[in-house]
Order: sequence, then C-alpha cells, then structure tokens
Amino acid sequence: MAITILDGGMGQELVARAGKPTALWSVQALLDNPQWVRDVHDAYFNAGAQIATTNTYSVLPDRLESHNMSARFEDLQRSACRLAVDARDSHGSGRVAGSLGPQGFSYQPDKSPPAEQAAEVYKQVCKAQRDYVDIFLAETMASVDQARGALMAMSQFDKEVWVSLSVDDSDGSKLRSGEPVEDALPLLKEYGADAVFINCSLPEAVSAAIPLIVESGIPVGAYANGFTGIHANFNKIGATVDLLEARTDLGPDAYAQFATQWVADGATIIGGCCEVGPAHIKTLVETLSPLKP
Repeated sequence: MAITILDGGMGQELVARAGKPTALWSVQALLDNPQWVRDVHDAYFNAGAQIATTNTYSVLPDRLESHNMSARFEDLQRSACRLAVDARDSHGSGRVAGSLGPQGFSYQPDKSPPAEQAAEVYKQVCKAQRDYVDIFLAETMASVDQARGALMAMSQFDKEVWVSLSVDDSDGSKLRSGEPVEDALPLLKEYGADAVFINCSLPEAVSAAIPLIVESGIPVGAYANGFTGIHANFNKIGATVDLLEARTDLGPDAYAQFATQWVADGATIIGGCCEVGPAHIKTLVETLSPLKP
C-alpha cells in the first residue's frame, strides 16, 4: 500500500505571512487576505501533498461568538472550502479534507460541550462543507467524548470520516484528557471511521501512540506539531499562539526520520501540523514515497 501524504500546518504559515498572531488565529486571514490561504494550499500541493485541509479549524460558533461574528459562520466556512477546492483543481489532482476543530479550545477537552451538544454544532459545520469536501476530518480530539461528538455528526453524511486524536506530550499512551488512547478505538468502530490519526502533539508522543492505535484495524495516520510544548496559559478562546515556542531541532530531515518510524509501525497517511511547513512536506514525499508499510 502506498503512503498518502497530507499537507502541513495552516495556522502558523498564515501567522508567518501576517507577521503577528491574533485571537482569531487562522480565521483572520479569511477576513483580511484570503489569498494567503490559497497560497499555503498551493505551496503544499507543489511540495507533493495529496490532501488539502480546509482552513476551518477555528471557524466554529464559539470562536466567532467571542468576536461578535456569529453571522459570518457559513460564509467563512464556504470561503475556506472554496479556497482549498480551487487549489486542488488548479493542481489537477488531490482531495480536500474539511477540518472540524475542537469546541471549547484546543487541548482543553474539559471546556468542550457534551457529545450530544457538540454534535449539533458539528452538524452545522458538515452541512456548510459537504458540497466541497471529500473527507470530514475531526482534528485534535483530546478526549473520547470530544471524538464522539464529532463522529455523531460526521457519520450522518455520505462522506469519508477521519478522526485525529491529540495525545499527552509527556505520555503518548494517553489522550490529553488522561484517558488511554485505546479507549477511543471502540468508538471509531461503532461509527465506522475510515481512518484514525494522532495529531498536534510532540513527534515523540506520536511515536508512542501509533503502535497502540494500529490495533484498530483501520488506516492509521500521523501529523505532529513542531512546538516545544503547550504553554499553561494557552487554554482559552482569545489566547494567541505567540505563547507557543517552535522547536529548533525539527527541520525537514529530522521530521522525516520520525515519519519513517511511524510508517514502520503501521501508519499509511502522513503529514504535518503546526510549525510543519511545505519544506517538511517536500522532504516527506522524497523520503516516504518509495516506502511501503
């Protein structure tokens, strides 16, 4: 089986172009300069990525409400989806994954609403994306209940369903909620998920988690972040990513070494998260394309 190459992180690429982060994070570019979003998609396709992930991770009602922008939800969702689709069409191949980010805040599953309530919000997201995307991708799900909420919504549509779990940076055998990562596997089978990933965690933690989720029997993927860790104050809507520090030891070659081990452990879909950019994806393509897991 060939390796599928995802794109890399969107948000930090946009912050680099803007020169500073804002509380709206990647949504800010959709408002101020959507061409930047298109440029990032183009850069990843040109690097060899086969999947474009929509810039919708933060286009969620709770994020927008805090900025009095609730009325912009649907048009921002569709704008982000069109940018990914146009980049894919211009490239001439590839697929589009619609990103569903965590409600409440990233890495803070205790701030997420219960699954049934979260599912109603995610259903709105799926309805906005369904005419554009090939795949629904729930990202950075940090607890079993958080993943359940996304799956309850995504499974109602005739789309491929991918779920990406985020694990404890110091112990990749656990979700950020503290639950064993294996506790999410029955849920994935219950809802018929088409792939399971580990994302937005240190690559070392991803390496610990991959062997635990290959037991699911469904395709496994990985895309780590390039942060040194998650600052304690990065814990609520309004916090900006300047609280997070990029690693200096995770260049394209070093990242590809981690990815090579993930493939050896059974992963077949590989990409990058925050601070993993087009140069990393290019090296992944060069390194992993000849490999078979």
